[in-house]
Amino acid sequence: MLLFFILGVLVHCVFFASIFDIYFTSPLVHGMTPRFTELPPPARRLVLFVADGLRADALYELEENGNTRAPFIRSIIMHEGSWGISHTRVPTESRPGHVALIAGFYEDVSAVAKGVVLVLHHVYITIVTVCSFSQLPEGWKENPVEFDSLFNESKYTWSWGSPDILTMFAKGASGNHVFTYSYDAVNEDFGADDVTKLDTWVFDNIKEFFHAARNNQSLFSKLNEEKIVFFLHLLGIDTNGHAYRPSSREYKDNIKIVDERIKEIVSMFKHFYGNDGKTAFIFTSDHGMTDWGAHGAGHPSETLTPFVSWGAGIKYPQKVSAQQFDDTFLKEWKLENWKRRDVYQADIAPLMASLIGVPFPLNSVVKMTEKKEVTFPFLFTPFK
Repeated sequence: MLLFFILGVLVHCVFFASIFDIYFTSPLVHGMTPRFTELPPPARRLVLFVADGLRADALYELEENGNTRAPFIRSIIMHEGSWGISHTRVPTESRPGHVALIAGFYEDVSAVAKGVVLVLHHVYITIVTVCSFSQLPEGWKENPVEFDSLFNESKYTWSWGSPDILTMFAKGASGNHVFTYSYDAVNEDFGADDVTKLDTWVFDNIKEFFHAARNNQSLFSKLNEEKIVFFLHLLGIDTNGHAYRPSSREYKDNIKIVDERIKEIVSMFKHFYGNDGKTAFIFTSDHGMTDWGAHGAGHPSETLTPFVSWGAGIKYPQKVSAQQFDDTFLKEWKLENWKRRDVYQADIAPLMASLIGVPFPLNSVVKMTEKKEVTFPFLFTPFK
């Protein structure tokens, strides 16, 4: 009887382990040949703004007085570029969101197991040392396997923002061409009086960086190369959302600050490069946030994020009389006459790659046009 019981436990252990071996194996394939568009790239450089935790409605909606809280982005939508909603996937967390944006693929399921282990380990350390909650790392901050990304394919990438996000892409990059500038992790405190400093730090440092480049011939030469990327990770909105909720004045005022500072950065780029028209700009978010200040699940407030693009290679705004969408956002946001172009979050990476003419990230899951012709058409049903 005891032997039978032990055998049963062992069999169940094998079955349980098989689940992790089958379903928690990384889907990433290595050793593939890089692919890129053969069309000449319209841009020499790309600037990517990611406002962490920004909901689409929080950016696009008008305030009670009828004014927008993001006048610069609104002017881009109406006069210079394209706009829409970026549709994210579960889990709506920072690491998988940024991986989708910059590497072009969705959640690596093998990361879940590592994330759980990391969280349990740090929960234990937290309890033992009685440290603050702000010292507890998220389970979504690292990918357990190396992966290709837009930054890796670029000639040079400079990035500013949270150390949790920037180091993730610097680790997986080959060579010494991805440069990171980040503040101390202790600054990411939900209880801080003013967390907008996480964003103003980024804007101030990139301005200082370009000012210093004028007196640094080596850096100046690199900045004038083609196929380069600038990444600005803005964590203040997400932190304010967790601390005060998205309906708060703190969250909305942070959006206004980001909008004002982006306007300054865009002007700086135009001035530095002599208005050469070779800079492409992308503004989006990694995930949204629920009304109670959380994210991670699949509620529309978490999965619908803004997507605004302008500059080299981007279509100008298109005025239309009617649009067909299964929601009422256009009317609510007073944008029904401006062509809306929605995207899947993972499709943004190959878009950015094509704008500057670098190979698509190797594991990109971009949706390609379906092949309509087949060898024996009478044996196949047309794809719909």
